[in-house]
Amino acid sequence: MMNLTSRPFLARHSQSGITLVGLLFWAVMVSAFALVLMKVFPAVTEYRTIQSMVNKAAHDGGGTVSDIRTAFDRAASVEYGVTSIAGRDLEITKEEDKVVIKFAYDREIELIPPVYLLIKFQGQSK
Repeated sequence: MMNLTSRPFLARHSQSGITLVGLLFWAVMVSAFALVLMKVFPAVTEYRTIQSMVNKAAHDGGGTVSDIRTAFDRAASVEYGVTSIAGRDLEITKEEDKVVIKFAYDREIELIPPVYLLIKFQGQSK
């Protein structure tokens, strides 16, 4: 029978790896990040769509404010998922013979009731 004290390398060897508590902690962190990402992604996609629609309306919309708003509303009716803003919400100005369209809107995203995430979007035509 072998004595444990005769094998000194066993006493110096420590365990390595992740504990169950550590694994659960990282699983919760990754899940929370994934939840926020899945909820925010459609809002960011809508913002990028609105930005491209504003750029197109500024260049091809027409000469009057009502023509530009009508062009934006027409594009919004074709695009899927643009519900946060309409043509009446656009601020249309002319700077140095160039049409500039500015917009701003807020978007509330429900994460886990009663927790909401508020994102404030704003942009202008290029």
